[in-house]
Amino acid sequence: MLRAALVQLNSSDNPSDNLPVTLGFVRDAAANGAKFVLTPENTNCVSQDRDWQGQVLQREEDDPTLEALRALADELSIWLLIGSIGVKTGDADGRFANRSFMISPRGEVIARYDKMHMFDVQVTPTETFRESAAYRPGSRAVLAQTDFAKVGMTVCYDLRFPDLYRVLAKAGAQILTVPAAFSPVTGQAHWHVLLRARAIETGSFVLAPAQAGKHPIRHGKPRETYGHSLAVGPWGDVLADAGKEPGVTMVDLDPGDVERARGRIPALLHDRDFGGPE
Repeated sequence: MLRAALVQLNSSDNPSDNLPVTLGFVRDAAANGAKFVLTPENTNCVSQDRDWQGQVLQREEDDPTLEALRALADELSIWLLIGSIGVKTGDADGRFANRSFMISPRGEVIARYDKMHMFDVQVTPTETFRESAAYRPGSRAVLAQTDFAKVGMTVCYDLRFPDLYRVLAKAGAQILTVPAAFSPVTGQAHWHVLLRARAIETGSFVLAPAQAGKHPIRHGKPRETYGHSLAVGPWGDVLADAGKEPGVTMVDLDPGDVERARGRIPALLHDRDFGGPE
């Protein structure tokens, strides 16, 4: 049995304010027996102000959030998924990367994944997002090999692109991670059903730590996120739902559930080539 913990945050646009809160929640998770701890998208900074992001975000090798969480994973001897942090890339256009990290119990970065699908949408007449204006998309799917499972790494809006999850599962992923900062409007309508669908389609555990609530923003537009960090079993059952408040949600995973679900419905083996439509 694997004990995992979903950390739900209400991050501000100031990384130095967010870090102590995140570290405290990770410590709480480990104290309750978690061997795999997951934080949400935008762990270090929730902001839509590109100028402000340019002031507070760092390159990966200089980022204090990454450095501190690596050290804590080593101290606590836990696996830690940093759902994502914004990092500078050095790209000519100045765009950042929305990057997820898998950290080993020795504090090593064993896998990194840059979010591929950018959230460029108009949710309502007054709620518009253009993630690609500030972040450049990644181009590679990533599978992290841990000592408890193969983990397919994704981020938030990736959730709406099921082919990515099928590719990861067919490559051996038993756990799929979906750290997120979902809008309340789309969260209410789609969050639970999409996460359950990805689990059912692939016969995988889906672990989705989330941002929650009205975020303290000093610069730019205010932001609110849906919360409801979710753990879903390979049969599509909701194992844990964190609700709307920041905190730590524990969940025990039986790795054998993946084999049992895929044995009952081996859909990953039933792909067929087809033609059309004309």
